[in-house]
Amino acid sequence: AQVRVMRHVRQTYQCPHCDGVLSTAPLPPQPIPKSNATPGTLTYLIIAKYLEGMPLYRLERQLARYGMPVPRATLANWMIQCGQLVQPLINLMRDRLVSYDIIAMDESRYQVLKEVGKKPQSQSYIWVQRGGPPDSPIILYDYDPRRSQSVPLRLLDGFKGYLQTDAYEGYGAVCRENGLISVGCLAHARRKFDEALKAQSSVDPNKLKSSLAAQALKQIQALYRIEREIKQLSAVEKYTVRQKRSVQILKELRAWLDINILVVPPRSALGKAMQYLHKQWEKLTVYTADGRLRIDNNLCENAVRPFVMGRKSWLFANSVAGANASANLYSLVETARANGHEPYAYIK
Repeated sequence: AQVRVMRHVRQTYQCPHCDGVLSTAPLPPQPIPKSNATPGTLTYLIIAKYLEGMPLYRLERQLARYGMPVPRATLANWMIQCGQLVQPLINLMRDRLVSYDIIAMDESRYQVLKEVGKKPQSQSYIWVQRGGPPDSPIILYDYDPRRSQSVPLRLLDGFKGYLQTDAYEGYGAVCRENGLISVGCLAHARRKFDEALKAQSSVDPNKLKSSLAAQALKQIQALYRIEREIKQLSAVEKYTVRQKRSVQILKELRAWLDINILVVPPRSALGKAMQYLHKQWEKLTVYTADGRLRIDNNLCENAVRPFVMGRKSWLFANSVAGANASANLYSLVETARANGHEPYAYIK
């Protein structure tokens, strides 16, 4: 890394025929007026924190070693101002997001220390939305102190179409209010049967292969095998294959569930997996009705991962302004990546 001081020499001229009027050359455009942070400096900090997961106190020490001592408070203020600068672009991204009829959502905890009406130890949340046209996906992060149903109602205002989520009931209100079609996540169902199978680890391996949990997993794996085979097909072709093959497997899985759910204790690990599959059945089978839909919510959950990995390093946000700025900058970085852009070059 290199640190360079950019000097802008602004000449002042006077016209001898204009009554002594002085004219000074204007400053070149600056992201943050009256700041010594160039676009390259700001971009480096954004990438270091929001892509590489480096907290500001480490960046403060790093910059000092490079001969650029900048207080951590100044670095934080720069990030907040950058988050505000990109807000118009975030607004346009949100307009594009809700104009397409498929959105996936997920949420994760987010600790904010200085929040009105809340203790520093309390939890707030980052809400992630992934959608937009397949050839230009959009990933948006949004901070909110609550995990209530009012948040999806706010974020999805004006949206119509399919909403893919996990089984969290907080999304129910927006589906009812906006008339959305709720799409479930089969990966969650598969995970619960996998946990039930692991809970039976003391069972004879030969019997384990023929257990009810193993039977359910085998059928779910067959559905995923079809998805891998049709991954490169068009939406119309995917729909045709799913109607021909996946629907039949789902019918067999439903028949298996109706028979066995009555004989398994509902509070056991296997019983909980069956109850989840039963209650979410309609949402879990919607994906066969439209070739553009996915079998699970893994893409959106993968979009949460960069935030979770960064949180392990910087732990919390100090202020609400910092939390909002981080949401905006994460949105820009991850959307750039999803569209195949090199984030540093794009943001600079």
